[in-house]
Amino acid sequence: MHAFDVLGDPVRRRILELLAENELRSGEIVEVIHSEFGISQAGVSQHLKVLRDAGFATSRVDGPRRIYTLEPAPLQQIDDWLSRFKGFWTHKLEALATEVARGKKERGE
Repeated sequence: MHAFDVLGDPVRRRILELLAENELRSGEIVEVIHSEFGISQAGVSQHLKVLRDAGFATSRVDGPRRIYTLEPAPLQQIDDWLSRFKGFWTHKLEALATEVARGKKERGE
């Protein structure tokens, strides 16, 4: 599965956001995803499998629990690929920063 196919799913993106903060037990991930998306434990397990198979996450067994950790390498590869397109939005972001600074100056901040 291509990296963008993996990231195209909002549930998998949310799981990666959670793992970016800290490694988590599978039960903790299920709890958050179920509360936010209404997905069952089995559904969350399928998303975790996709993330593992695609190299975005790893897991290890700790007694009866499975602990998940974010793997940054695929995200770095995506960032590397996107870097060739950054020129399209860099000048717009710089213009936005100028406008924000101008607004702050006018308000006396």
